[in-house]
Amino acid sequence: MPASSLDLRCAGREIHCTDWQPGGGGAARGTVVAWHGLARSGRDMDALAAHLSAHGWRVLCPDTLGHGLSQWARHPKDEYCLAFHARLARELLAQLGIERCHWVGTSMGGAIGMVGASGYFEPELKRRIQSLVLDDSAPRLAPPAIERIMASAGPPPAFDTVTAPEACLPDGRVTTHHDPAIVAQFTHYPDDYLIWHHYDALQVPVLLLRGAESDLVLRETAEQMRTRGPGVRGGFEWVEVPAREHAPALNVPNQLALVSGFIERVEQAGGSATI
Repeated sequence: MPASSLDLRCAGREIHCTDWQPGGGGAARGTVVAWHGLARSGRDMDALAAHLSAHGWRVLCPDTLGHGLSQWARHPKDEYCLAFHARLARELLAQLGIERCHWVGTSMGGAIGMVGASGYFEPELKRRIQSLVLDDSAPRLAPPAIERIMASAGPPPAFDTVTAPEACLPDGRVTTHHDPAIVAQFTHYPDDYLIWHHYDALQVPVLLLRGAESDLVLRETAEQMRTRGPGVRGGFEWVEVPAREHAPALNVPNQLALVSGFIERVEQAGGSATI
């Protein structure tokens, strides 16, 4: 079903969100929030949203502050951090009247989901999030991979003439759809993605989709997740996505089935927010 665009005021900033209603025009079974990764946008989630909406779900795909069609930060040091992103998520769900939702997050989007569901920054989010799908996202990220991401997501190339970009961008794309200042998060908040205390506090079922070749979420970190937090309470599943680096794109049938299958299992178990 075609998606509609929403522009909302969250924490005083304009946040864009793509809203996919369930196919067939019937009432939604519930809501799924699909949150993209760093230097990406909500359109990354189009294939997943189309798949889930065809199965009766309403799917919300926000553009994080500084990404896609959302406003860029006025005060980057204070706003490009997980605490502020969690505030944006809380206000977005509140404005749309979403009391309960399943959360699918790629990389940064998964981290926002973890800190949201822990309730540490925004207690209200803890009761709203029913489950978490972490797409190559974990409570600890490998430092060399963070360095790689900082280099690739930082300041874009500059050109002396308007024709020069053609040689650099042969596929016709135009940069940039994100604020280059987003990478300063890793400088201002060097431990912002070291969030074991959030993960250990989770009371919701968690599915980790790890790219088998990922350099960001190491296998040893996934093993730790199995023995902590939801893993101890029997609420942790881990699937290796073969031949994928960071991150599985959630746009092919087997990956879509993994996400929808997990959400279905949570629903069949009663849709409880706790484990």
